[in-house]
Amino acid sequence: MFCTRGFGLLLFYFVIVTSGLAAPRLRLQTAVAGPVSIAPGQNGPSQIVEAANAGDGALNLSFTSSATWVAASAGAARPCGNWNPGQTCLPITLALQTSSLPAGLQTAEVTVRDPNAVDAPQSITVTVAIGGNVPARVELFATPGGLPVESRFTTNSPIQALTNQPWLSLAVDGGGSFDFVRGYRVRANPADLGRGSYSGALTISGSTFAADNRAIAVSLVVTEQPIARLTTPAVRVRRVANSGPATRYVALENAGLGTLTVTGGADPTTVSGGNWLKTGPQVSGFVPVTVDATGLSPGRYRGRVNAVSNAANGPQPIEVELEVVAAGAPEVTYQGVLDNATFARGAPLARGAIAAVFGLQFRSGDPVLAPSLPLGTELGGARVLLNGRPAPVYYVQDDQINFQIPYDTPSGVVEVRVEREGQRGNAVAVEVVERAPRLLRLGIADYGIIVNQDGTFPLPATPGIASRPARPGDALTVYAIGLGQTTPAVTAGTAAPAAEPLARVDPVPQVVFGGGFGGTPVAVTPFFVGLTPGFVGLYQINVFVPPEAPTGRAVPLSLDQGVGALSNQVTLAIE
Repeated sequence: MFCTRGFGLLLFYFVIVTSGLAAPRLRLQTAVAGPVSIAPGQNGPSQIVEAANAGDGALNLSFTSSATWVAASAGAARPCGNWNPGQTCLPITLALQTSSLPAGLQTAEVTVRDPNAVDAPQSITVTVAIGGNVPARVELFATPGGLPVESRFTTNSPIQALTNQPWLSLAVDGGGSFDFVRGYRVRANPADLGRGSYSGALTISGSTFAADNRAIAVSLVVTEQPIARLTTPAVRVRRVANSGPATRYVALENAGLGTLTVTGGADPTTVSGGNWLKTGPQVSGFVPVTVDATGLSPGRYRGRVNAVSNAANGPQPIEVELEVVAAGAPEVTYQGVLDNATFARGAPLARGAIAAVFGLQFRSGDPVLAPSLPLGTELGGARVLLNGRPAPVYYVQDDQINFQIPYDTPSGVVEVRVEREGQRGNAVAVEVVERAPRLLRLGIADYGIIVNQDGTFPLPATPGIASRPARPGDALTVYAIGLGQTTPAVTAGTAAPAAEPLARVDPVPQVVFGGGFGGTPVAVTPFFVGLTPGFVGLYQINVFVPPEAPTGRAVPLSLDQGVGALSNQVTLAIE
């Protein structure tokens, strides 16, 4: 099977490549404005976000807003601020007509478009806090003798706080997207506390925004039960009108003790649009969130699903936003071309890497999987174009395409587009490099897709999973993508040879055991590094666990392929 949205094991991913962009290229100073604290019944101060052209020609910007209370317009060109010194920018004014908004946080999205620019459209999320953003109450959960727990908020003015409990404090966080956004953390330290419920208060003062100067009531529960933490507290889905249902999966992590048992989702509610939001029982520890655009007009719809478990902190609310758009050309999301291992936005991609391109309107029908090898450059009517050249394609669905970056793609900035049935969409830019190693994750905490010599996974013994910790002297197989061209060379889209000469990586990278949290790393040379026989774009690293390797339930492991080519870390258990 092929991986979609990072689920599954070893396989299928897609990328793109290009050199030399001859069109305007949109850059925004920030993608976030606010939160801006505004008194009830008042309009907020206008916010300025600068736009720059990192390409050729000139920008021709237009704007749409998801809410009537924020409107955008572009001013005359001027020198950029400190974020882009020595360059010329267009100031985008965000006018905040907020006098009729109710108290609380309100969020809108301003879309910045230019039909001729690379990396357009882009969005600016605008948040206002009517009545201020200092919370009246904070609930925190911690384990006995555990690490401090925190809740974050922002203000537009410096504040100070008095506490009435030795375990309670206010910490200063990093700055926000603008200098006037200041971050703070309500922090509770359970180090000297036993099981039980505790109450305290922080008295805030010093803010120039009067509503900020209030008391924050803080409750702390110290428990030996599981404590649920959402990996994704909000889900945003874009769908074409009448495109039918789509499901996203949200995981709950255990930040406490004991075993977290996830039941699933419950109590789906919507603000408008009717019964478009559904949920159900957990699927392998994930809460399903299903949206259905059938019968909905273009627009934005909001709702909520509660993630239910046996955690001490009860159901966790998942905020859901569905954006319904009219049918049109395929659209790639800004920074939406990612490696299919870490899915890190803005990270470079290697020649030959498996990548995913995310967006909208790539396909109107059911998902399609490549039926055979070698891979073709068109699947289900869709193509991925790198500097106008088609790339091998593994998988296509409405909002994701998995593909491989051709090995002969030139290094540098590459222009990527999706074409559906002859209709080309917008272009985005991605950096292509010779090597960018990425170790694949198993989907359980940070454990990698690593296999012991007996076919088990090197995890702590886990019910339902063939698993045991690795031991010194064991031979491991570690799976990865992005290690670059091999010797002998392999053509993109074709299966790696299954007989000698195998497709080996040269020079051989080092496997690094340990090194996390001040530990001493142990680097060893693997006995094989190359493409996995019979697969496209999938590499394997065969290595013996060294006698001096650190032991533990979660030992870091990474790959060092030379200057500028250090992989992400995954973990494995070693005893």
